[in-house]
Amino acid sequence: MRILIAEDDELIADALMRSLKRAGYAVDHAATGTEADAALASQQYDLLVLDLGLPRMSGIEVLQRLRNRKSTCPVLILTARDAVQDRVSGLDAGADDYLTKPFALPELEARVRALTRRGTGQGRVVMLGPLRYDQADRSVTIDGHMLDLSARETGVLEVLLLRAGRLVSKEHLVDHLCGWGEEVSLNAIEVYVHRLRKKLESCVDGSLKITTVRGLGYCLEKPDVTANM
Repeated sequence: MRILIAEDDELIADALMRSLKRAGYAVDHAATGTEADAALASQQYDLLVLDLGLPRMSGIEVLQRLRNRKSTCPVLILTARDAVQDRVSGLDAGADDYLTKPFALPELEARVRALTRRGTGQGRVVMLGPLRYDQADRSVTIDGHMLDLSARETGVLEVLLLRAGRLVSKEHLVDHLCGWGEEVSLNAIEVYVHRLRKKLESCVDGSLKITTVRGLGYCLEKPDVTANM
C-alpha cells in the first residue's frame, strides 16, 4: 500500500515516514500543497495524511481538488488546529478522519490501518487456499499458523495475493514497495520473492506456488480446488 504524507514540518514528516515504512507501507512525502496536489493528480494512493497548514496551497484546497477529481482516496487530516470549526471544515471538505497535534504514533498507526482497510473496499482479510492475510495488522497465517515475514516480504505477498493468478512485473512490485527517493533494485525484488517462496513452500505442501516468468515477472498461483475433490 502507498501513502502520501503532506506535511511541511520536517521533524514530524520524518517521524511519520519512519513509522509507516517500518509497518511495511510505501511512503511518499510532499512539503507543500502544490507538491501534494501534483502527486495526487499523477499517482494513485491508498491514503493521504494531510496537514491543513501547508505552504503554497492550503490543505483544505488540496483536499477539495482531490475530491473534485472524484478520487475516493481516504484522507486523514493531521493538524495543530483543534477548534471544532476546523474539524468540521475538514470533514465537510471530504476528509475521513481528523487527528490533532501533538499525537501518539501508535494512535496514528491505528487510524492509518483503519482507513486503509476501509478504503480498499474489500473485507481486508484475504484468503487463498490455506493462507489468510489480515491487512489490518499485516499478519499472515497458513492453516492457522503464523508465518514470520519481514515488512518487505509481506509487501510482496500482498501485491501478489491481491493479483493472484495474474502476472506481476518486478517494476510493479518496486512501485508498490518503495516511496520517492528509495532505491530497491530488481535484484532485491528477486531476493524478497525467493525468501517468500521458500517460506510458503515450507508451510504448504505445494498448494501455493510463486512461479517466475523469465523477463516478465511473477505469479502467485491459485490452488487447484479440484485436486482434493
